[in-house]
Amino acid sequence: MVKKSLQRVYLALIFLFLYLPILVLIVLSFNNSKSRVVWGGFTLKWYASCFSDETIMNAFFTTMQITLAAAIISTIIGTLAAIGISAMKKRNRTIMLGATNIPLLNADIVTGIAMMLLFVKFMNLGFITVLIAHITFDIPYVILNVLPKLNQANRYTYEAALDLGASPLYAFYKITWPEIKSGVFSGFLMAVTMSLDDFSITFFTKGAGVNTLSTMLYTELRKGIRPELYALSTILFLLAFLLLLIMNYRSNKDSTAISVRH
Repeated sequence: MVKKSLQRVYLALIFLFLYLPILVLIVLSFNNSKSRVVWGGFTLKWYASCFSDETIMNAFFTTMQITLAAAIISTIIGTLAAIGISAMKKRNRTIMLGATNIPLLNADIVTGIAMMLLFVKFMNLGFITVLIAHITFDIPYVILNVLPKLNQANRYTYEAALDLGASPLYAFYKITWPEIKSGVFSGFLMAVTMSLDDFSITFFTKGAGVNTLSTMLYTELRKGIRPELYALSTILFLLAFLLLLIMNYRSNKDSTAISVRH
Protein backbone atom coordinates (compact mmCIF):
# COMPACT_ATOMS: atom_id res chain seq x y z
CA MET A 1 0.00 0.00 0.00
CA VAL A 2 2.81 2.40 0.95
CA LYS A 3 4.74 1.44 -2.19
CA LYS A 4 1.75 2.25 -4.44
CA SER A 5 1.24 5.57 -2.67
CA LEU A 6 4.89 6.50 -3.20
CA GLN A 7 4.64 5.54 -6.87
CA ARG A 8 1.60 7.79 -7.29
CA VAL A 9 3.32 10.69 -5.54
CA TYR A 10 6.39 10.17 -7.71
CA LEU A 11 4.31 10.18 -10.92
CA ALA A 12 2.38 13.24 -9.73
CA LEU A 13 5.65 15.12 -9.14
CA ILE A 14 6.91 14.18 -12.60
CA PHE A 15 3.74 15.41 -14.31
CA LEU A 16 3.73 18.54 -12.14
CA PHE A 17 7.30 19.27 -13.18
CA LEU A 18 6.44 18.73 -16.87
CA TYR A 19 3.15 20.60 -17.11
CA LEU A 20 3.21 23.28 -14.42
CA PRO A 21 5.13 25.75 -16.65
CA ILE A 22 2.60 25.20 -19.44
CA LEU A 23 -0.26 25.73 -16.98
CA VAL A 24 1.33 29.00 -15.82
CA LEU A 25 1.67 30.06 -19.47
CA ILE A 26 -2.01 29.36 -20.14
CA VAL A 27 -3.09 31.25 -17.01
CA LEU A 28 -0.96 34.28 -17.98
CA SER A 29 -2.58 34.33 -21.43
CA PHE A 30 -5.87 35.18 -19.70
CA ASN A 31 -4.40 37.70 -17.26
CA ASN A 32 -5.61 41.28 -17.81
CA SER A 33 -2.35 42.60 -16.35
CA LYS A 34 1.00 42.56 -18.13
CA SER A 35 2.62 41.60 -14.83
CA ARG A 36 3.58 37.95 -14.39
CA VAL A 37 3.00 38.04 -10.62
CA VAL A 38 -0.17 40.15 -10.29
CA TRP A 39 -3.57 38.84 -11.40
CA GLY A 40 -5.49 41.65 -13.07
CA GLY A 41 -8.65 39.72 -13.88
CA PHE A 42 -9.80 37.44 -16.68
CA THR A 43 -9.56 38.72 -20.24
CA LEU A 44 -9.41 37.54 -23.84
CA LYS A 45 -7.89 40.74 -25.19
CA TRP A 46 -4.46 39.18 -25.67
CA TYR A 47 -5.99 36.60 -28.02
CA ALA A 48 -7.78 39.36 -29.95
CA SER A 49 -4.58 41.40 -30.05
CA CYS A 50 -2.66 38.33 -31.18
CA PHE A 51 -4.95 37.79 -34.19
CA SER A 52 -4.88 41.49 -35.11
CA ASP A 53 -1.09 41.71 -35.03
CA GLU A 54 0.23 41.67 -38.62
CA THR A 55 3.65 40.25 -37.68
CA ILE A 56 2.12 37.34 -35.77
CA MET A 57 -0.43 36.58 -38.47
CA ASN A 58 2.18 36.62 -41.24
CA ALA A 59 4.31 34.20 -39.22
CA PHE A 60 1.25 32.04 -38.54
CA PHE A 61 0.23 31.76 -42.20
CA THR A 62 3.83 31.04 -43.23
CA THR A 63 4.02 28.32 -40.60
CA MET A 64 0.76 26.74 -41.77
CA GLN A 65 1.85 26.81 -45.41
CA ILE A 66 5.20 25.17 -44.64
CA THR A 67 3.68 22.68 -42.21
CA LEU A 68 0.88 21.45 -44.47
CA ALA A 69 2.98 21.41 -47.65
CA ALA A 70 5.87 19.62 -45.95
CA ALA A 71 3.54 17.11 -44.26
CA ILE A 72 1.69 16.23 -47.47
CA ILE A 73 4.83 15.91 -49.62
CA SER A 74 6.80 14.00 -46.98
CA THR A 75 3.84 11.64 -46.43
CA ILE A 76 3.73 10.76 -50.14
CA ILE A 77 7.51 10.32 -50.41
CA GLY A 78 7.78 8.51 -47.07
CA THR A 79 4.97 6.08 -47.93
CA LEU A 80 6.56 5.21 -51.27
CA ALA A 81 9.95 4.82 -49.56
CA ALA A 82 8.43 2.53 -46.91
CA ILE A 83 6.89 0.34 -49.62
CA GLY A 84 10.27 0.14 -51.35
CA ILE A 85 12.10 -0.70 -48.11
CA SER A 86 9.60 -3.42 -47.20
CA ALA A 87 10.20 -5.08 -50.58
CA MET A 88 13.97 -5.24 -50.04
CA LYS A 89 15.97 -8.19 -48.82
CA LYS A 90 16.78 -8.32 -45.12
CA ARG A 91 20.34 -6.97 -45.39
CA ASN A 92 19.42 -4.03 -47.62
CA ARG A 93 16.38 -3.31 -45.46
CA THR A 94 18.60 -3.15 -42.36
CA ILE A 95 20.95 -0.70 -44.08
CA MET A 96 18.09 1.53 -45.20
CA LEU A 97 16.49 1.51 -41.75
CA GLY A 98 19.83 2.50 -40.26
CA ALA A 99 20.04 5.41 -42.71
CA THR A 100 16.47 6.38 -41.85
CA ASN A 101 17.28 6.53 -38.15
CA ILE A 102 20.27 8.86 -38.58
CA PRO A 103 18.17 12.08 -38.94
CA LEU A 104 16.17 11.08 -35.87
CA LEU A 105 19.28 10.59 -33.71
CA ASN A 106 21.17 13.54 -35.14
CA ALA A 107 20.93 16.87 -33.31
CA ASP A 108 18.62 19.38 -35.00
CA ILE A 109 21.27 22.08 -34.88
CA VAL A 110 23.71 19.86 -36.81
CA THR A 111 21.07 19.07 -39.42
CA GLY A 112 20.15 22.76 -39.69
CA ILE A 113 23.74 23.93 -40.19
CA ALA A 114 24.45 21.15 -42.71
CA MET A 115 21.37 22.06 -44.76
CA MET A 116 22.21 25.75 -44.58
CA LEU A 117 25.69 25.10 -45.99
CA LEU A 118 24.21 22.96 -48.76
CA PHE A 119 21.55 25.50 -49.72
CA VAL A 120 23.94 28.48 -49.65
CA LYS A 121 26.13 26.68 -52.19
CA PHE A 122 23.35 26.29 -54.76
CA MET A 123 20.51 28.74 -54.00
CA ASN A 124 19.36 31.67 -51.92
CA LEU A 125 17.81 30.99 -48.53
CA GLY A 126 14.08 31.59 -48.38
CA PHE A 127 10.67 29.92 -48.22
CA ILE A 128 11.66 27.09 -50.57
CA THR A 129 14.76 26.15 -48.58
CA VAL A 130 12.74 25.98 -45.36
CA LEU A 131 10.15 23.80 -47.09
CA ILE A 132 12.80 21.42 -48.46
CA ALA A 133 14.42 21.19 -45.03
CA HIS A 134 11.09 20.36 -43.37
CA ILE A 135 10.29 17.72 -45.96
CA THR A 136 13.72 16.16 -45.41
CA PHE A 137 13.42 15.72 -41.65
CA ASP A 138 9.72 14.75 -41.82
CA ILE A 139 10.26 11.80 -44.18
CA PRO A 140 11.90 9.43 -41.60
CA TYR A 141 8.92 9.86 -39.23
CA VAL A 142 6.52 8.90 -42.01
CA ILE A 143 8.62 5.86 -42.98
CA LEU A 144 8.78 4.58 -39.40
CA ASN A 145 4.99 4.94 -39.04
CA VAL A 146 4.14 3.19 -42.30
CA LEU A 147 6.67 0.32 -42.17
CA PRO A 148 5.07 -1.52 -39.20
CA LYS A 149 1.74 -1.53 -41.02
CA LEU A 150 3.37 -2.92 -44.15
CA ASN A 151 5.03 -5.64 -42.08
CA GLN A 152 1.63 -6.59 -40.64
CA ALA A 153 0.00 -6.73 -44.08
CA ASN A 154 -0.20 -10.00 -45.99
CA ARG A 155 1.76 -9.49 -49.21
CA TYR A 156 0.51 -12.78 -50.64
CA THR A 157 -2.98 -11.30 -50.91
CA TYR A 158 -1.57 -8.50 -53.06
CA GLU A 159 0.29 -11.00 -55.26
CA ALA A 160 -2.86 -13.12 -55.59
CA ALA A 161 -4.77 -10.05 -56.80
CA LEU A 162 -2.13 -9.47 -59.46
CA ASP A 163 -2.34 -13.12 -60.54
CA LEU A 164 -6.10 -12.75 -60.91
CA GLY A 165 -5.65 -9.90 -63.38
CA ALA A 166 -5.78 -6.79 -61.20
CA SER A 167 -3.48 -3.91 -62.13
CA PRO A 168 -0.77 -3.00 -59.58
CA LEU A 169 -2.48 0.32 -58.80
CA TYR A 170 -5.91 -1.29 -58.34
CA ALA A 171 -4.46 -4.09 -56.19
CA PHE A 172 -2.62 -1.54 -54.04
CA TYR A 173 -5.76 0.56 -53.55
CA LYS A 174 -7.98 -2.41 -52.72
CA ILE A 175 -5.55 -4.66 -50.81
CA THR A 176 -2.56 -2.76 -49.42
CA TRP A 177 -4.02 0.69 -48.79
CA PRO A 178 -6.68 -0.42 -46.26
CA GLU A 179 -3.91 -2.15 -44.28
CA ILE A 180 -1.52 0.80 -44.13
CA LYS A 181 -3.77 3.87 -44.20
CA SER A 182 -3.75 4.25 -40.41
CA GLY A 183 0.06 4.27 -40.46
CA VAL A 184 0.06 6.83 -43.28
CA PHE A 185 -2.34 9.04 -41.33
CA SER A 186 -0.20 8.72 -38.18
CA GLY A 187 2.90 9.61 -40.19
CA PHE A 188 1.12 12.66 -41.60
CA LEU A 189 0.11 13.86 -38.13
CA MET A 190 3.64 13.27 -36.86
CA ALA A 191 5.02 15.32 -39.76
CA VAL A 192 2.57 18.13 -38.97
CA THR A 193 3.59 18.11 -35.31
CA MET A 194 7.32 18.15 -36.09
CA SER A 195 7.04 20.96 -38.64
CA LEU A 196 4.68 23.05 -36.54
CA ASP A 197 7.07 23.64 -33.64
CA ASP A 198 10.49 23.22 -35.29
CA PHE A 199 12.97 26.00 -34.58
CA SER A 200 16.59 24.94 -35.11
CA ILE A 201 16.34 23.74 -38.71
CA THR A 202 14.01 26.59 -39.68
CA PHE A 203 16.28 29.19 -38.09
CA PHE A 204 19.32 28.09 -40.11
CA THR A 205 17.56 27.57 -43.46
CA LYS A 206 15.26 30.61 -43.63
CA GLY A 207 16.18 33.75 -45.49
CA ALA A 208 15.50 37.40 -44.80
CA GLY A 209 11.81 38.20 -44.58
CA VAL A 210 10.74 34.61 -43.85
CA ASN A 211 9.46 34.05 -40.34
CA THR A 212 7.65 31.11 -38.81
CA LEU A 213 6.01 31.18 -35.40
CA SER A 214 9.01 29.58 -33.69
CA THR A 215 11.58 31.98 -35.17
CA MET A 216 9.28 34.96 -34.61
CA LEU A 217 8.85 33.98 -30.95
CA TYR A 218 12.62 33.74 -30.57
CA THR A 219 13.07 37.24 -32.03
CA GLU A 220 10.31 38.72 -29.89
CA LEU A 221 11.54 37.09 -26.69
CA ARG A 222 14.89 38.86 -27.03
CA LYS A 223 13.03 42.19 -27.07
CA GLY A 224 10.78 41.33 -24.14
CA ILE A 225 7.87 39.03 -23.46
CA ARG A 226 4.53 40.42 -24.65
CA PRO A 227 1.25 38.93 -23.37
CA GLU A 228 0.26 38.22 -26.97
CA LEU A 229 3.05 35.64 -27.04
CA TYR A 230 1.44 33.83 -24.10
CA ALA A 231 -1.78 33.59 -26.11
CA LEU A 232 0.07 32.44 -29.22
CA SER A 233 2.00 29.80 -27.27
CA THR A 234 -1.22 28.56 -25.70
CA ILE A 235 -2.79 28.16 -29.14
CA LEU A 236 0.25 26.20 -30.36
CA PHE A 237 0.10 23.95 -27.30
CA LEU A 238 -3.60 23.25 -27.83
CA LEU A 239 -3.00 22.44 -31.51
CA ALA A 240 -0.24 19.98 -30.61
CA PHE A 241 -2.41 18.50 -27.84
CA LEU A 242 -5.32 18.06 -30.26
CA LEU A 243 -3.08 16.27 -32.77
CA LEU A 244 -1.83 13.99 -29.99
CA LEU A 245 -5.39 13.10 -29.00
CA ILE A 246 -6.26 12.30 -32.62
CA MET A 247 -3.18 10.09 -32.97
CA ASN A 248 -3.97 8.20 -29.75
CA TYR A 249 -7.60 7.79 -30.79
CA ARG A 250 -6.58 6.40 -34.17
CA SER A 251 -4.06 4.07 -32.54
CA ASN A 252 -6.61 2.72 -30.03
CA LYS A 253 -9.21 2.32 -32.78
CA ASP A 254 -6.80 0.36 -34.96
CA SER A 255 -5.76 -1.86 -32.03
CA THR A 256 -9.41 -2.60 -31.25
CA ALA A 257 -10.13 -3.42 -34.90
CA ILE A 258 -7.17 -5.79 -35.07
CA SER A 259 -8.26 -7.52 -31.83
CA VAL A 260 -11.81 -7.97 -33.12
CA ARG A 261 -10.50 -9.26 -36.45
CA HIS A 262 -8.38 -11.91 -34.71
